Amino acid sequence: MQNEAQNLLEVISKSVDTLRKSDRKVANIILSDPNTATQMKLADLAKLADVSEPTVIRFCNAVGCSGYQDFKIRLAGSLAFGLPSAHAEILENDKLTDVVTKLFDFNLSSLDWVRSKLDLSAIEAAVEAILRAKSLHFIGFGASGIVAMDAQQKFPLFGIDCQATTDFHQMLISCSMMKEGEILVAISNSGSTREIAQCVRLARDQGAKVIGLTGQESPISRYCDINIIIETLENTDLYTPTISRVAALVVIDILSTYVALRSPPENRTKIANMKRVLSEYRSSGIL
Repeated sequence: MQNEAQNLLEVISKSVDTLRKSDRKVANIILSDPNTATQMKLADLAKLADVSEPTVIRFCNAVGCSGYQDFKIRLAGSLAFGLPSAHAEILENDKLTDVVTKLFDFNLSSLDWVRSKLDLSAIEAAVEAILRAKSLHFIGFGASGIVAMDAQQKFPLFGIDCQATTDFHQMLISCSMMKEGEILVAISNSGSTREIAQCVRLARDQGAKVIGLTGQESPISRYCDINIIIETLENTDLYTPTISRVAALVVIDILSTYVALRSPPENRTKIANMKRVLSEYRSSGIL
């Protein structure tokens, strides 16, 4: 559809006068408070606009969306940097310049959306727990496993015993051996990976504290002592990269950076010395 390449809020604004009377009621509710509209369930929006749920679906179709979920994603994309997530759809005939532009636009708008939804109190609580932890254990599968390995590279710099596991059997072994004072960081965008949930329960049974990095309220998040929700504008288009992985990596950077800032001065001195040694090694050459 032609509307797919436009900012959804602009599409709605331009379409108001041409919509059916009942569809126009939905449009007016959305235009009056688009931020709230992105959080509404279908039934809530229909009730607020005083129309039926099928009318809301018809409105979504009228403005170029395939359904209510697609409408919410595109509306959120329109609010973040003013760049609709539909711009990120990669087409088979796209040139390199198109791919570069679309992927940067998608990632920038999606990360800005993550930032707007991030609960800073959860971040603060996680950092406080990490600073008191005897050890950290990061777990995750697939893209979340990549995030776990990235975390394992960063946190030992602050004097914290740290490991990362992406193999389920090894996760079970490690989690069954955890104890009070240790922290398990469970990474799962869906928040419903059965094996991760099993490890979370096992670690808690051993007295460990659990920090969750999930994309939404979920079965896993309900078992966590602290849950950091990383809500993304996930796009399942064939060629679009997994923004949940990128967003989780940024959150790991936030956690590790703030832990560094809160660490004792002697730890920061060690980090500075480590970076000096690396710099000297890199500049010394091998020829």
